[in-house]
Amino acid sequence: MAITSPPEYRDVDVELEPLADPQAFEDPDSPLPFLDDSTTPRSGIVENTPKWMRTAQPWTLTLQHKAVALLRPRLTWGYAASVLVLLYILYCLVTSSPLLASKLPEHRDGRYGVGSIDVELPVRKPRSISETTFADGTPAFGLETVLFTLYHPASKGVRSTLPRHPWIPRPISLTAEGYAKAAHFNNFISRPVFTFALWAIAGSVDIPAEVDVPLDSSGDKFPIVVLSHGQASSRTDYTHYCSELASRGVVVAAIEHRDGSAPGSVVTTPDGERRVMYLHKTELQKYMEDDAFKAEQLNFRQAEIEETIAVLQSLNAGNGAQIFENNTRKEGKDFDQWENRLNTSQMIIAGHSLGATGALQALKPAATNKAIGGIILDPGKSSGQLNADVSVPLLIVHSASWSRTKSIFHGRPHFDTIKDLAQAVLDRVGASWFVTSLETSHPSVTDAPLIEPLLLRWTTGATIDARRGVGEYVDVSMDFLGFLRDGKRQGVLGLGVTHEEYGKDSRNEKEKVGGDVMRYWQVHVAPPPEEP
Repeated sequence: MAITSPPEYRDVDVELEPLADPQAFEDPDSPLPFLDDSTTPRSGIVENTPKWMRTAQPWTLTLQHKAVALLRPRLTWGYAASVLVLLYILYCLVTSSPLLASKLPEHRDGRYGVGSIDVELPVRKPRSISETTFADGTPAFGLETVLFTLYHPASKGVRSTLPRHPWIPRPISLTAEGYAKAAHFNNFISRPVFTFALWAIAGSVDIPAEVDVPLDSSGDKFPIVVLSHGQASSRTDYTHYCSELASRGVVVAAIEHRDGSAPGSVVTTPDGERRVMYLHKTELQKYMEDDAFKAEQLNFRQAEIEETIAVLQSLNAGNGAQIFENNTRKEGKDFDQWENRLNTSQMIIAGHSLGATGALQALKPAATNKAIGGIILDPGKSSGQLNADVSVPLLIVHSASWSRTKSIFHGRPHFDTIKDLAQAVLDRVGASWFVTSLETSHPSVTDAPLIEPLLLRWTTGATIDARRGVGEYVDVSMDFLGFLRDGKRQGVLGLGVTHEEYGKDSRNEKEKVGGDVMRYWQVHVAPPPEEP
């Protein structure tokens, strides 16, 4: 076999290609050549030049270029969404609107304007309602002051020089911590998260009522409703319901309870401030059964209701100047004009959920509050025993979700328990109603559906328009107040029983001709209909 010789080595095989042809160096000492070829693009030269040799640009110019690049329109969904979000935030800032919620309605249907006054006063006799203590030995149910907001009729068009009250009382972090406790998720991580969420959702929502303006100057005497809030709620959760009543000539005292059911509250005394937070019975020194724990909360609420009524009676008696002086919230400068302006013979106690259970307790015949009726909204299903020993007319209103959902209450269906209670009062005093507001849910009487209408529709199943829902509660409440004043039955109260059981019409064909009033209501207990 022939042997082939290796290829001959030649320098040309490893000779480097020239960088450029022709080459011309402006500076022979230059570390790298600069191309002198007029056909070579300048961008190519810059790309081949190290960054450290390029001419530095001012940082402001660099930022400008980046900003222009960022803002340059791009036909992408992400860019369009970002622009819309920024425009929405700008709109909210310009119009002072909440970022993630709706404002509370400014318009009310009554003929009066609406004022609001925060009142916190020392109780007549500071005391502990029970001997129950926290684990550290301090009283769990110590009553020092009573706090409530007065919603009252004011002259139409009156304007206050003071800023409006915020819907979430300050500090927001206090309420946020209370909600975190109620959710059993209270720690150093959750508290800032809850605080930010509350601030983002409703931190800029205010109550559309004029702060500390005079009572309407017409000289009329106004009936009174004392309102007790529900579990994990506060005195500000029912502002639209209260404001609508006030615009129609009712003074409403919305209490903030310190029984451990509100998210958080600040007790203000001449000696300083202390916080009262949402309370779990596990924080107490001794174990308590649920019914015993609720009984102590209800006793505390009854004491607060009675103290509130005592303040209103004193205000009507001409002690307004003294009440203003002692008010730690520094409002009520015109209280001296409230003398003989409250119709204390037309005193109603109302409540929602746990507050409804508390209102029933405060209506015991032995109570000294002189109330002539009660408005009971969704009486609690886990709020302790219901007081059935009531000797004044009742208006009991269930939301549709409260009537529809089957619940066992102390061994019996909750609906049946309420129906029997209403019937017993009807038999005793001749006037009592138990009705269901259709298309509504448990929060429908509160401000929540007005602030977050879509979210509340989705989570609660309410189908009624949020404002219409509150309006139905207001209308039936005013019908009840009118009946207590002059004995005339109007609206829903003018009907007899339409549905002995929820959803089961018990009328004949002739009786079913009820007009629009029946669109949103079912009547389960009522006096016989009046003859035409």
